[in-house]
Amino acid sequence: MKNINSNSRVRALSALVLVALLTACSGGKPTEPKEAKEGKEAKAEGAKEADGLKLSVEEATRAGLKVETLAQQAFTNTITVTATIRPNQDRIARVAPRVEGRIVQVMAGLGAQVKAGQPLAVLDSLAIGEAQAALLHAQSSQRVAQADFKRAESLIADEIIPQRDFLRAKADLEKSSAELRATQDKLRLLGGAAKAEGAANSTFPVIAPLAGTVIQKKATVGELGTPSDPLFTVADLSKVWIEANLTEDTLAKVKVGSAATVTVTAYPGERFAGRVTYIASLLDKDSRTIPARIEVENKDGRLKPEMFATATIETSGASTAAKRDVLSVPDAAILLLQGQPTIFVQEHGGYEPRAIEPGEKLSGRTVIKSGVEAGEKVVTAGAYALKARLLKSQIGDEH
Repeated sequence: MKNINSNSRVRALSALVLVALLTACSGGKPTEPKEAKEGKEAKAEGAKEADGLKLSVEEATRAGLKVETLAQQAFTNTITVTATIRPNQDRIARVAPRVEGRIVQVMAGLGAQVKAGQPLAVLDSLAIGEAQAALLHAQSSQRVAQADFKRAESLIADEIIPQRDFLRAKADLEKSSAELRATQDKLRLLGGAAKAEGAANSTFPVIAPLAGTVIQKKATVGELGTPSDPLFTVADLSKVWIEANLTEDTLAKVKVGSAATVTVTAYPGERFAGRVTYIASLLDKDSRTIPARIEVENKDGRLKPEMFATATIETSGASTAAKRDVLSVPDAAILLLQGQPTIFVQEHGGYEPRAIEPGEKLSGRTVIKSGVEAGEKVVTAGAYALKARLLKSQIGDEH
């Protein structure tokens, strides 16, 4: 019986010693249960999500984040249509010779800036040569007739010749003068230049009728130039036409004189201002659209004919009553999260995704109907970097 009691005391003492050793190894603190530890981690993660995505200043700079404070802005109703840039048809010339001739010299290249009256090419023509020869003959005949008239005029004053001879000399002078004017006019109409003296010249220049840019050139030395085939096309591109295509449902909204802005892919972010100057009277039966023309200044020549463009046309005119104040953000600020249009709002030191209801689009911006309020700070650039970071964190949580 004594042995049993001694053994019980030994076992109890050994258990106490083991507990003391375990406590000492754990730093004097009891081991936290696994369930309690996981609960604390989940709570911390929940607090992190409540404050939104956290980025340091360096991370925000690398992601290209830009933030804009939302404010009410005046918005005018607009429509956006596709368009094509065309030369100003009132300031374009297709230059061809008036008579057939062989090209002997080309003086203007494609893309050259030319002035009105500047020679573009020189041609050699048989018709010009014959007209020049006829002019020289007429000039000679007129000089002889003029000398005879002066002599007859002095003789009639002294009554040396009869009145009949004086009148004949006067008639000969008038006839030769008329023939001279006729040959000069013929040469001018053919495109040649009158020569006062010397041998007949069969060459003549092709002249630019207006100042502008050579946008087409077919002239080649040795080729035959004809009146039916223009050698050059010269266009004044300081003002271009934007041909927009209006659908039937937008026709009633656009008026001549409406303000418009034009954008092209070549110059992203730039807008060119203009006005609607013409709306066609006929519908294009193939495209089911009505052509409209917008005139845009192009002093620097950056807008090139045949470029594709996008035209945004005001449909409310200049009426102040037609304008309203709205909240809007750049189109790039809006992205889809789980199929819902979303923007990122900066608050609580982080970036929080916020579902919104988008409205009309206007000149690269989108109206926000609901989801945010004026005064809130919205990410306008770098939103896709935040989306990627958010999705990455969600994938990490799932695993």
